[in-house]
Amino acid sequence: MPMYEYRCQSCDHQFELRQKFSDAPASQCPRCDGKVEKMISATAFSLKGDGWFNQGYCPKTEAPKPAACAGGGCCAG
Repeated sequence: MPMYEYRCQSCDHQFELRQKFSDAPASQCPRCDGKVEKMISATAFSLKGDGWFNQGYCPKTEAPKPAACAGGGCCAG
C-alpha cells in the first residue's frame, strides 16, 4: 500500500498515512480535527545506471546464436 503525506491547514501538522488506492483521502487532522490537504512529495524509488537488461540479460558479446534466437541479438527483442 502506498504512503501519503498530509498537512493540516489549521495547525500545520504534517503526517503520513498508509492507504489503499481505493480509500478516500484523509479529511481531518488527527491533532486538531482541522481540514487537511494531500502533499506532493518525491518517492524514495529511483532507477539508476544501465539496469539489469544491459548488465546481464542481453549479452553484448558475439556469442554463437542459439536456434531459438535466429533473428539475431537476444531473444527478448
